[in-house]
Amino acid sequence: MIKALSLAAALALLPVSAAYAQEHPQEQSAEAALEAAAEAFEARMEAFAERAEAIAGDDSLTEAQQEAAVMALWAEYEPAVAEFTAYATSQAGLIAAEAMADIDMDALVAEAMSDIDIEGLVADAMESVDLASLTAAAQNGAWASGDPEHMATYGLMAEYALGSAVDEMEAAEAAAEVAADLVEDAAEAAGEDDDD
Repeated sequence: MIKALSLAAALALLPVSAAYAQEHPQEQSAEAALEAAAEAFEARMEAFAERAEAIAGDDSLTEAQQEAAVMALWAEYEPAVAEFTAYATSQAGLIAAEAMADIDMDALVAEAMSDIDIEGLVADAMESVDLASLTAAAQNGAWASGDPEHMATYGLMAEYALGSAVDEMEAAEAAAEVAADLVEDAAEAAGEDDDD
């Protein structure tokens, strides 16, 4: 079953590679190598299919003998499947690298970041912090007093104000993460457009 899946996965790469090679004839090094290997592999698998059908059609063999003969035949062809699958996997990375070479990631990031007003986000976060209250609290003599209750109260107020500011900054960071996701999506879309 795993062998059949490996073969299916390897063969699934062929149309993608062929389509990309047609659209990008100057970049055919990895694609051409994979295509050549795929053609040789396909011919080898066609030979296997013909031989397996001949065994299955041989009425002089029992079902158990046919099964044993097909298994022996498969043992002969199995290394070619593993070899082609490994080769296709290694070429897939090269093909992806060639496709990504044409993408200007810095331009994509700059374009995505240009839509986000980081300074505006920070300013909005700072607007929600009541600096006048913080200043008044700092200037209040209670801070200077040694009264533990006053210190605890103003400490809680300061924690709340700082917590609010941190929440606003986290919201700004979340917006920046969304922007980064948009950049990543744009890069993937550009990669898919290049593949088409």
